[in-house]
Amino acid sequence: MPSPSAEDAIRALVDRETEAWNRQDAEALVSLFHPDMVWPWPPHAAAHDPALWVFPQGRFDRERWKRGWEELFRDYALVHNRRTTVRIAVSEEGDGGFAVVDVDTLWRHRATGEPFAWKGRACKGYTKVGERWLLILHTGLLEYGPTGTST
Repeated sequence: MPSPSAEDAIRALVDRETEAWNRQDAEALVSLFHPDMVWPWPPHAAAHDPALWVFPQGRFDRERWKRGWEELFRDYALVHNRRTTVRIAVSEEGDGGFAVVDVDTLWRHRATGEPFAWKGRACKGYTKVGERWLLILHTGLLEYGPTGTST
């Protein structure tokens, strides 16, 4: 059986991540990441200028990140998790790529009932390590207009 194309491999990783969020499976989430993974966040969904972004999690630390997601899953119930892959681009060399994903995820605090929403567009960067693809960069969510232009 031929190996999947780079685009197919990246799409499969996006789908695996979505399923891990749906199952609230912190172990499955951390298995997707390159050891040098970074995840900068805009302070709000309209902060398109990266000069304003923050770095709340630092470089990937498997145990710290896993523990944080386990706390999220303990404290919040998943109401819905809608994700649409808008675009996948692969380098000419076939060793790197990115996916653009629209995210609409709603959590509800188990004790207070307060909503906690993730909504916007993310760029997820992937790198090929040997025969395996791993997520190495993920931007926080930003709002864009219907044509992809910033709002």
